[in-house]
Amino acid sequence: MAQKFGNGRWVEEGFLDNRIPGTVVGRVSFAGIGRVEVFLAGDFRGEIAGQAIRFRNSQYEDEEIAGHVLGDVESPQVGDVSLISFDPHPHLSPHPYIEWFSLRKNHYRIELAPGDAWIANEADLAGINDESRRIRDALSGLHRPEEGRTESDLV
Repeated sequence: MAQKFGNGRWVEEGFLDNRIPGTVVGRVSFAGIGRVEVFLAGDFRGEIAGQAIRFRNSQYEDEEIAGHVLGDVESPQVGDVSLISFDPHPHLSPHPYIEWFSLRKNHYRIELAPGDAWIANEADLAGINDESRRIRDALSGLHRPEEGRTESDLV
């Protein structure tokens, strides 16, 4: 299943935290289904590597159909990072790009407009720290990496 969340318009806001190498934890709010917690094996790339990021979608639409289309999205999201970057491709303008694969092999991708995501500042981190720890503790036991799988398999 390829899922792009309605071209990103059904993604409202959230945070992702990569301050502990090898893991990305966070929470994403979607139209129709609400908050979904995230635990991914892997790391951010580029200038956001090892950081926590926040995002708020300027293109967000709370459409009734979103709940029907997104109703089968796994919650929580547990899987592997494919690519999370603010500059995902040399031939495209820089923009926030979040892509992962769930343990069920579902492919998820969120692309946001430039400026819709930022590296978390001290005030953001104050609100993220406890949530990141709680999510990591609650979901880390659900991730079971496949034997022989390498990061290059995910790109």
